[in-house]
Amino acid sequence: MFNIATHMDFEGQGRAEKLSRVIITLFGAVGLIWGYIIQQFSQTVYILIAGVLLASILTIPPWPIYRRKPLNWQKPRPEPQAAAGGTETESAKKKKK
Repeated sequence: MFNIATHMDFEGQGRAEKLSRVIITLFGAVGLIWGYIIQQFSQTVYILIAGVLLASILTIPPWPIYRRKPLNWQKPRPEPQAAAGGTETESAKKKKK
């Protein structure tokens, strides 16, 4: 029906994590300074919550900036067929161990 991307590539995950840490740290520092200036700890908390919400909106959805370098998966190798006599292949024996 809809083709909605639900993944991020590996570098996009790192970019999203770094961005969220920067946003939350920045909002936390600004909130702490502002709360100290006006002597209201609640303002510090409100500003920090705003930073967490902004970071969540910008980093949780898989925006296209987080999907620039998708992984190229290798194609699976075909499994070797068992011998006509019904004996197991070497890879099947190793898997059982």
